[in-house]
Amino acid sequence: MTIDPIPQVGISRIIGLLEVLDDAGGRYDVFRLARDINYEFGEILRVIKGAELLALVETPGADVVLTSTGGQLLRGRVNSRKKLLKEQIKKLPIFRAVVDALQRSEDRRADEDAFREIFALHLPAEDSEALLKTVIDWGRYAELLGYSPDDQEVYLDHLD
Repeated sequence: MTIDPIPQVGISRIIGLLEVLDDAGGRYDVFRLARDINYEFGEILRVIKGAELLALVETPGADVVLTSTGGQLLRGRVNSRKKLLKEQIKKLPIFRAVVDALQRSEDRRADEDAFREIFALHLPAEDSEALLKTVIDWGRYAELLGYSPDDQEVYLDHLD
């Protein structure tokens, strides 16, 4: 199984990007966007990449464009946003690997070290600690994953 990294940005930043795009009519020049919202260029690229992986934006040329899925997410209430994001997140190989590992575990829980090891093995160039934090952030927002800081365990939030 090939696991691709996800950019280390919070899901709230991705939703913020969608809102900015929506306010601008659904399309923005990437360079102007970085300047207008006062983000470093590398940071805005990570946010765009995250949104692109979730099929919420497309990037033709130097523009970033809101997709119909991205527009649907913005029009939804909180629970429908979470449901839509859960469906998009479940398509990403890194989340499939996490969910598969949790489904194989005894009580659908696993120590966070297990995931750091998986990420270190499959993505040696990535910061496995930061990647795990991002996976937990996205997974918790979408109610796919839960996290217990006391036990340092990741678990499946809902079985659907």
